[in-house]
Amino acid sequence: MSESGAFCPRCGDPVEHGVPDPTGRGGELCVACYFEDFDLVDAPDRIDVPVCASCGAVKRGERWVDVGAQDYADVAVDAVSEALAVHVDAEDVAWEAAPENVDETTVRVHALFSGLVQGQPVEEEVTVPVKLSRGTCERCGRIAGDYYAATVQVRADDRTPDDDELAGAREIAREYVADREADGDREAFISELSETDDGLDVRVSTAKIGRAIADRVAERFGGTVSEAKRLITEDGDGQRVYRMAYAVRLPPYRPGDVIDPGDGEGPVLVASARGNLKGRRLTTGDRYEADWEDGVAPEARRLGTVEDASETTLVAVEDAHAVQVLDPETYEATTVARPDYLGPDADTVRVIKHRDGLHVLPEDVPDRG
Repeated sequence: MSESGAFCPRCGDPVEHGVPDPTGRGGELCVACYFEDFDLVDAPDRIDVPVCASCGAVKRGERWVDVGAQDYADVAVDAVSEALAVHVDAEDVAWEAAPENVDETTVRVHALFSGLVQGQPVEEEVTVPVKLSRGTCERCGRIAGDYYAATVQVRADDRTPDDDELAGAREIAREYVADREADGDREAFISELSETDDGLDVRVSTAKIGRAIADRVAERFGGTVSEAKRLITEDGDGQRVYRMAYAVRLPPYRPGDVIDPGDGEGPVLVASARGNLKGRRLTTGDRYEADWEDGVAPEARRLGTVEDASETTLVAVEDAHAVQVLDPETYEATTVARPDYLGPDADTVRVIKHRDGLHVLPEDVPDRG
């Protein structure tokens, strides 16, 4: 007889230090009977893991998660890890898993557990098949359905956007969306990117992304952004759903344009079209800045661009305000204004010829991009 006077209700053996019956029927079992019904691990017979056939994302609960997996062995191990339950009496539990790729849609996970229970070492091995079911995540479904929530329209005042402006706008859109994707934003994608006779249209997945792209295009090339919204439907909760349009209006003049503001002080080489238009006088080299009320579009005539310039010979310096250069078309010596950026030791200069005359350009012409 045990000193405690207790007996195992299952086998009748005396119990010195009883263990609660894990079946819940009451009483204290001996250690041998306790371990007859003991399971270190509670494992499901099978686990189903939805996988997007297009992007490879895995559905966890109600969310799709990008896992970046080359194969799904690790995904299967993670799914098993989340589904297993270890007995509450177990201590110092450790486990190791060995995934086995059975076929393209099945991974069998062999897991070996070890721990201490009632002071005794315990091991248990379980095998859980993980079935990868192919489907389509919400993001890929929207992309396939040409879904979009906002349009960015890139246009220009009194002209058509140049090729480098269109290329820059495309680059801004793609890079911004790629950055959002890299940060884990599964709502970020471009539905369509197309050129029109007037400029560029970019259809994107969210209004927030559309606004961010529009602001970045205007920040890079100058201009303004306006917005409009159109009601397209109501959701299941009766909330109105709008589609946004962001219009980027690029300035009529660009860095590198040569314009005549009509103030009698000569043409201006545009240096910046952000904020209010800024540049340099080709007659004197003085800085030019449009009045703020005129902004980036003062009343002016476009005379040409730096692409129209030609290199020619500096014939002579007449005085502080005039030089002679060879006309690049007639090859006649012609007297033109001498801006302060033209030094006396130059042998050749770049000039632009337009209907109002001939002017010398500075060496550091503005970047058109």
